Amino acid sequence: MLKTKDILDEKDKRLRMVSKDVSFPLTKKDKDTIQTMIQYLHDSQIEELSEKYDLRPGMGMSAIQLGIPKRYFVVVNEIDEGEFETYVLINPKIISNSVEKIYVEMGEGCLSVNRPVEGIVPRYARVTMEAYDMEGRKVHIRAREELAICFQHELDHLNGILFVDHIDKKDPFKGKDQYRAI
Repeated sequence: MLKTKDILDEKDKRLRMVSKDVSFPLTKKDKDTIQTMIQYLHDSQIEELSEKYDLRPGMGMSAIQLGIPKRYFVVVNEIDEGEFETYVLINPKIISNSVEKIYVEMGEGCLSVNRPVEGIVPRYARVTMEAYDMEGRKVHIRAREELAICFQHELDHLNGILFVDHIDKKDPFKGKDQYRAI
């Protein structure tokens, strides 16, 4: 079972690597890793399991956060109490985005950043992602608001970028009035 301590901390230089495209068919190891990531994200969002297994709650995870420099990530989005939608995006890219930008009012978080971080991270309010599923079929996913932010956050990981890189060091709330808070 994946534990919080298995997730790379921001100080680990591997998080700054640009991940490589994945070829198909997926290896058994990649399939197993994806299932492990899904399980962690699912369980981490259920309070009793999160406490029982000492999991930091998270909605998304990229392979690089486990030290695997491959271009895939998983998002487990709670759409209703105890009801989840799971997304596995392999070799993802944004093919279109809104002009409007938003930010998380309470601040973005990350399983690899184990400290409070203040500031805004401007993100597109809506994105359309092109990626491949676990069988190698091309998929298009339209996302908005929180889900769009999560996809952009995870895609950044694949390019060696952490959310803290987007925050202006001198003025963490710079541009706040130009974007919509969610």
